Amino acid sequence: MDGNPSSASEGAVLVPARTRGRPWGYAAAAASGFLLLTVPVWLPDRYVLSTFVLAHLYAAMAAGWDVLSGFTGRENFGYALFVGTGAYAAALLSTRLQFPLWCTILAGPVVAAGLALLVGGPALRLRGPYFALASLAAAGVLERMTLLLWPITGGEEGVFGVPPLSLSAATTYYVTLAFAAAAVGGLWWATRGTWGLVLRAIRANEAACEACGVHTFPHKMGALLLSATTGGLAGSLYAHVQEHVGPSVYSAALSVTVIIMSVVGGVGTVYGAAAGGYLLTLLSESLRRFGEYRLLVFALALLPVVLYMPRGVLPHLLGHLRRRER
Repeated sequence: MDGNPSSASEGAVLVPARTRGRPWGYAAAAASGFLLLTVPVWLPDRYVLSTFVLAHLYAAMAAGWDVLSGFTGRENFGYALFVGTGAYAAALLSTRLQFPLWCTILAGPVVAAGLALLVGGPALRLRGPYFALASLAAAGVLERMTLLLWPITGGEEGVFGVPPLSLSAATTYYVTLAFAAAAVGGLWWATRGTWGLVLRAIRANEAACEACGVHTFPHKMGALLLSATTGGLAGSLYAHVQEHVGPSVYSAALSVTVIIMSVVGGVGTVYGAAAGGYLLTLLSESLRRFGEYRLLVFALALLPVVLYMPRGVLPHLLGHLRRRER
């Protein structure tokens, strides 16, 4: 949890070499992109599209969490801090001040980035588990503030009447898909070069990086800002998709959900974390028919993944394909 190493081999396992598996990786990305682009054609049902819209947003959140916590080892247990701030910023600006849609959407990542500087900057200097606890506490404080400031935030009921992102389910689908693709692609591109290597080195041994003359704080701060802006933009889009925002967007349950998605998909890869967002969102919705036993069935479905795919589902599958190719 403190970002210090377990071993050099762990880093090698978590992060596949850039020169390996590219054909399989690009083929999988192309196939996934094609399937997602054509979903409104072969599954035009409004409920199905709304489920995929949530999957787009969760995939972006998981990738945003991964760019900081998966690469540097600084676990953020309060990622809902950024998502909730973006959601409330968009909801309040649109309902209380009647700002235009494009302005409220862009306000989410800006406010989230400002909060990252205010809270995350000092917290990143903490050692051990204290960054995780500080982020969790900050999200809890803002969740409580939404209740105390009920004349503005609506208290437990939240903010209703948020303008929809679009009246067309297909348009909403493609807008959120474009956001997820841009977020995941941008974060993957940002972390695949030298900067990504520095972040992985911080995860492996931050003290050694400092001893070699690498000032690690700006790199961690950069990862935190990318993580926060991604979460803030996902939150503002979420507000306009759901047309309502309540205190639950700051809940620990949301943060834990994002963490589970990242771990199941593949920590330290960005694309694996995003795949986990899609996988668990769609799995959770498909299990609703089990009613009160849904969570039990969900946990039983995840257990084999945790036991037999410790690197995550997507890295495991790509590695299996490479081995078969040989």
